[in-house]
Amino acid sequence: MMPRVFKLVSMASVLVALTACSTLPENLASDNPDLQTDYSGWQASAAKKQELRLGGVIASVTNLKDKTRVEVVNLPISSNGKPDIDQEPQGRFVGYIDGFADPVTLSEGRLITLLGDSSGTEAAKVGEYSYDFPVMKIKSYHLWRIEERVIVHDDFGPSMYPCRSLYCRDLTRGTRQGKVIQEVK
Repeated sequence: MMPRVFKLVSMASVLVALTACSTLPENLASDNPDLQTDYSGWQASAAKKQELRLGGVIASVTNLKDKTRVEVVNLPISSNGKPDIDQEPQGRFVGYIDGFADPVTLSEGRLITLLGDSSGTEAAKVGEYSYDFPVMKIKSYHLWRIEERVIVHDDFGPSMYPCRSLYCRDLTRGTRQGKVIQEVK
C-alpha cells in the first residue's frame, strides 16, 4: 500500500512541477506545423504567405483610419514566446492590427510577441534611412514586462562581532556588490 501512495504522490508532484513551468500564452498558440518563428527565414521569403510568431521591442505605433501600424525591432523568441533580451536585434518588421489599438498600451520600448500572417513588404524610413519592412497582419499579440531582481554579494562576509541583543544588525565592513538580474515575465 505504501509504495502505491508514494508513487501517486510522486506523480502528482511531477505534474504540479511541470504545470508551473512557463508555457506559451493561449493567444499565441497555433496548430500550423509550418509556423515561422525565425525572422531571417521570414525576411528571405516575405512575399510568401505564411503564418508567423515573432517578437521584439515596439519601436513606434501609428493609428491610421481603420487600423494600427506597429513597428517592431525583432528579437529572437523562445519556445514560450518570450523575446530574448540577451540577444542582439535582427532587424525590423511592421504589423497591422485591425481597428484602434491604444498607443499608451502599445508604448515604445515594450516587449511584444505577435501572431499573424505575412503580407509582403513595405518601403518606409528609419530616420533618414530607407528600409524595406516585412509586413504581417496581426491576429493576436502578447505584451511582456521585464522584472528586475537585485542579488547582493558580501565580499568580506559577516563581521567578527557576535550579536548579543534583540536589536542585532549586520556589522559588515566594506562595500557590498551586487548585480541586477532582468527576466521577461
